[in-house]
Amino acid sequence: MTMFIAYISLTVLLSFALVFSGRSMLVKEPDITETLTRLGVPHSWFPILAILKIAGALGLLAGIAYRPLGIAAGVGLVLFFVGAVVSHLRVNDVKGTPVPTVLVLASMTPVVLGLATL
Repeated sequence: MTMFIAYISLTVLLSFALVFSGRSMLVKEPDITETLTRLGVPHSWFPILAILKIAGALGLLAGIAYRPLGIAAGVGLVLFFVGAVVSHLRVNDVKGTPVPTVLVLASMTPVVLGLATL
């Protein structure tokens, strides 16, 4: 039961952060726009990336009721943020890697806890 509570708590927190981040991309907040532009991400991709984050958040939340969906969403988010880490490294932006690296690890949590509480 304790693992299930941890699963729900961490899933809700991560989902909130993802929706907030996706919203920031959609409204093209200056800091995010500058970072993504520096990474070489075209402005036309911003809505797609934002929708992927929001869809991942919704998938995680739906996974509370149907665990396989939450696990799949978590795996998708891990891959998304691994791509973000690679994008930073590709342009030698080592200073920009900590946040997506933490998000890779945070996205692994619902996968691990979801599998443990199946």
